[in-house]
Amino acid sequence: MSMRAAIGLSLAVLGHGAALGQTPAPPGAPPQPPPRACSSAEHRQFDFWIGDWDVSTPDGKQAGTNRIAPVINGCVLHEQWVGGGNFNGQSFNAWDARRQRWHQTWVDSSGAVLLLDGRAGEGSMTLSDIDAPGKADRNLVNEIHWSTNADGSVRQHWRVSKDGGKTWATAFDGKYVRSARPQPTR
Repeated sequence: MSMRAAIGLSLAVLGHGAALGQTPAPPGAPPQPPPRACSSAEHRQFDFWIGDWDVSTPDGKQAGTNRIAPVINGCVLHEQWVGGGNFNGQSFNAWDARRQRWHQTWVDSSGAVLLLDGRAGEGSMTLSDIDAPGKADRNLVNEIHWSTNADGSVRQHWRVSKDGGKTWATAFDGKYVRSARPQPTR
């Protein structure tokens, strides 16, 4: 094959999107647009948490409100927590395709920063700081698990271990019920 034919073939293949993993368009058809960023199934695994929620403790007491909405072209879930006593915080949650795991960065009004990584299950998400870089105390482990309930609510169960995961204590157990406020959508 001549150099000119090889270049022409390469341009034809690139022009039809085959290099991007797309199905080539029929000859003469307009080129297909590239896939939308953050549209993989993995990026949708935490969508069950999207909403404007009223959050209560297991004894039914109001713990706060939490709004989780997609931002940055749907690539990130932004959490905005408002609790009692002027305590509030925010997190950014995203699928890290390079590391093949979910990541959350949490910051709050007490000055705390929490870096969590983890994976999704069927209707659930578990994130932990057990492998967080730069941890001062490797024995102190935070693990947060979100799960969907049959009634459409979500449970968030935050456990803390002071002995590297051998024993656990509950730091927070909240039931998320959709509020009457307008709901964010993807």
